[in-house]
Parts: sequence; structure tokens; C-alpha cells
Amino acid sequence: MPLKVGDMAPDFELPAVEGERPLVVRMREYRGKQNVVLAFHPLDWTPT
Repeated sequence: MPLKVGDMAPDFELPAVEGERPLVVRMREYRGKQNVVLAFHPLDWTPT
């Protein structure tokens, strides 16, 4: 079922890089502590 504006995001984990350091971003680390905006950019940083 697709999410609608205002729906609570499901818990998820994504690989990320901060500077040179790899890390994992987890939604549960932010839930209830601060607002989160999710933005997805398909094909960013993908060779064309």
C-alpha cells in the first residue's frame, strides 16, 4: 500500500557515506526525536 502525505514512514535502514566514513542511517534513530523529510533521487550519481 503506498504512503500518503502525513503517514508515518516505516522503519528502514540505508547505507550512507559521511565524508569518507561509511555508515547506516536508520529511521528508528530519528522517530519521535525530530522531523524527517524523505527525498529520493532515482539515478543520481549513476553513469549515463
